[in-house]
Formats: sequence, C-alpha cells, structure tokens
Amino acid sequence: MSENNPFPNEKNTGHIWDETLRELQNDPPGWWRIGFHASWIFCIAYFVLYPSIPSLDGYTKGTLGWTAVSEYKEDLAAIDEVRSKWEKQINDPNMTAAMIIADDELRNYTVRSAKVIFGDFCSACHGSGGAGISSLSADQSGYPVLADDDWLYGGTVEQIQTTLTNGRRGIMPNYGARLTTEETADLAQHIVALSEGSEHEAGKAVFMDPTKGGCFACHGMDAKGIAALGSANLTDAIWRFDVKGGDQRLASVTHTIVHGVNSELIDPASRNAVMPAFGPLGKDLPTGTLKKLAVYVHQLGGGK
Repeated sequence: MSENNPFPNEKNTGHIWDETLRELQNDPPGWWRIGFHASWIFCIAYFVLYPSIPSLDGYTKGTLGWTAVSEYKEDLAAIDEVRSKWEKQINDPNMTAAMIIADDELRNYTVRSAKVIFGDFCSACHGSGGAGISSLSADQSGYPVLADDDWLYGGTVEQIQTTLTNGRRGIMPNYGARLTTEETADLAQHIVALSEGSEHEAGKAVFMDPTKGGCFACHGMDAKGIAALGSANLTDAIWRFDVKGGDQRLASVTHTIVHGVNSELIDPASRNAVMPAFGPLGKDLPTGTLKKLAVYVHQLGGGK
C-alpha cells in the first residue's frame, strides 16, 4: 500500500494499492440520504404516536391511544352490529327453528353462522360435514352420520334441537348370556338380511320370540325402529355401528347383539353411544345457539 497519494485532488482515503487501486469517499446518492433521514423521522413519529417503548410499569401509550386490542374490539362491534338484525330474531323466544328455516334470508344467515359453531362443538365426533366417523373394527362404536336421512330419535328440526339440548343415551341390552351361540348367529344373519331386503327364517324366529330376543318390542314388528325409543331402523342399509360390510358387518352386528349398547355396567365390552347434552344440563349453550345448530344439522341434507 502506497503512503503517497498520487490523486491529491480526488476524494479518497489515501490508501493506494498497486499504484491506482484506491478507496473513494464519494457522498451517498441523494435518494439514499432522503431515505435515511425519513427513516429516523418515521421512527420518532411512530414512538410518539403509537405504543412502543417498554418500561418497568408497562409501556409508552402513544398520543393516539391506539392498541391492537381496541381495533379488534371496534371491528368486532362493527360485525356484531351487522349481525344484530338476524341475531335478535333468532334469540327471540317466539322464534322457533322451523320458523328460521321458513325464512330464506334468516335460514341462510343461520347456516353460515352455525358452521363455525358446529366446527367447535360437533365436528370432532361427527366430522366437518356431518359425515360421521366409521368404526375401525367390529368392537368399536364410531360416530353417526348426520348428512343422511336416518334418525334414531327423529329428524324434524324440533327433534334435532331436543337431541342437542338434552343429549341422548339409548340402551340396548346385551344378549350374550340370553342366547345360544347358534341363536346369536341366526339373529345376526337375519338383521343383515333385513338391510338387504330379505330375511333369515331362523333368525326371524329369535327376533320375534319374546322369550328369546324379543327384538320387536323396541325395533317394531316391521323392524323399522321406534323414534320415541331411539331404536334403529334395521331394514335400511344405514348402520350406526358399521365397518366395511361383508364379514366385518356381520361381526359388528354380532358384537352389538352379544354386548349391547351403553350396558357397560353389566358388560365392559358394551358399545358406547352417548350424545352429550348441550343445553342447561350439559354445555349450557344459549338457546339461540342451539336453534342455529339444529337448523344447520337439519340442512346438512337429511332433515325431515
């Protein structure tokens, strides 16, 4: 590095390498200087206007008094104001779920509003679209489909709201100790045959015999179920405890017959099929929210 500066009239640091290689001291471009000064001016202005500098007892509040929380509350209030027109109608004690369905505008709002509520409280068991969750094996219970037209306790919007409010806990006795292995197999084959439009004579005899299965008492003489009891329709192809058909289906039906449903105090292998209450006895959701959920479930496609 040369100690002599052969370019005395040039702005450079005086550090010269290989006779001409040098470091210049040109002023920054004008746009850069403007940006630099604008940046620190902006920072000072921001610190003055907005919350910014932490302190031992909190932070500087800023002269505008703005906070993200206050902005959120203002936005929420604006949304609530828009919604209030429909929410007031839904929360009216005289407004029923059936009346909501009859009003196109109110129904559309309710369905959109309830989709979020359904996601929070219902989708974990019934799936995001009400498609249910199938059993992975014959001894598992799974969760029912809400998008079909098969309803244990009735599919009107009023009945759906009652189910949501009070929950459901149907009971099917376990027949493992009452029936022989052969009778159990015959009954299972008959139930599967019913769903296919036929019958199994030996199994039908067990089904109709009050000293044996006596299944007709709950499922009806026609095996179509009784909504007041929450008993299943055995003649359709919709299964509350289904796996994938074939031998698995027969095994699943057999398990239900042998161990029952919600009879765990007697048989630990009994199926668990409990719908929790979302009304005063359970989650205690507001009545308006229960109406919304009832309308939403009804509109999934299977409501009556």
